[in-house]
Amino acid sequence: MATVAPPFIASQPETLKLSQVAAFARLRVLAWDGDVLYASRGYELLRARIASPSAQIHWEYVAAVRPPFWRIVTSSSLLGTRLFRDGFHALAVLDSGESIGAIPRGIVTLSRGDKRFRVTHRISRGTRPLHFAVTPRNHVFWGEYFDNPQRGEVHIYVSTDRGDRWDTAYTFPRRSIRHVHNIVYDEWEDCLWVLTGDNGSECRIIRASCDFREVEVVLSGNQQARAATAIPMQDGLYFSSDTPFERNHIYHLDRRGKLTPLSELSSSSIYGCRVGNWVFFSTMVEPSSVNPDRKVRVYGIENGVRFEELLRWEKDYWSMKLFQYGNAVFPDGHNSSGLLALTTVAVSGADCETTLWQIPQ
Repeated sequence: MATVAPPFIASQPETLKLSQVAAFARLRVLAWDGDVLYASRGYELLRARIASPSAQIHWEYVAAVRPPFWRIVTSSSLLGTRLFRDGFHALAVLDSGESIGAIPRGIVTLSRGDKRFRVTHRISRGTRPLHFAVTPRNHVFWGEYFDNPQRGEVHIYVSTDRGDRWDTAYTFPRRSIRHVHNIVYDEWEDCLWVLTGDNGSECRIIRASCDFREVEVVLSGNQQARAATAIPMQDGLYFSSDTPFERNHIYHLDRRGKLTPLSELSSSSIYGCRVGNWVFFSTMVEPSSVNPDRKVRVYGIENGVRFEELLRWEKDYWSMKLFQYGNAVFPDGHNSSGLLALTTVAVSGADCETTLWQIPQ
């Protein structure tokens, strides 16, 4: 087990440019399934095949969730959606044909051929996970994310029957962590990475076997081990820190356990994704005394050695406490399209806008 130290910041290379190829209003990206991108408008799930940067993109209706009536009303406007955290927040698309989604207070499952999601788990603590982890056996995992001021036990749930039933896969004992930020499947080690927070030894990056019989704390002990997103690559794990108390950074943990700092970030980071040999991280506008930035930024790393700030947006003027922090959301899943997809939230001129970007070769 190692602790994370702040890095030495090297000079940055000259800026590359991403080329925008498409934009879609009121659409939130959720997941890739090869070259098919899934997104939502409120409680409706849509998808589009992204054949090439120049091809015309057609969104088709997939299915919907039937929310309570009052959420139909609140989700009809952008500000209502932001205020009440409406709609889908995560999606897993299984190769067996089922889809599993996270909505406020519930996990929902769509059986193959159906047009209506059904609630398969009611969330009683917190509102929803931000991600699912899916193994090659179609086992689906998510961790509890709730305030937990008393530091009670925290569960990780698993479905081994494609979303029909949810069982407890692992339980963190009382006073060990506050909550689970994310769970990520690593195809190179056939393992799960579990990211937890929020203070002191509660900040952990854990490697676990897919049956949770082996659980190893790899990094822990300070705010630089407080992560909400991690991207496995062949050469190791890339992750970004998510703390309002210190400057944030991008790190690389290689397959031998060597930790290398790559660069400083302008603010907290909770979303990341992979496109080919590129790894991307976005920052969140969560101002603090050490992270005062009011811009959402996207950073990219190519082949593990090339770090760039590539995109930026200004936070809009609406209250962050009520109407969400500014952010750039990346979809989960495997992306074979070669394009970067993201949704900007709470930024000027591009609130809840999904854009597609061509990556320089």
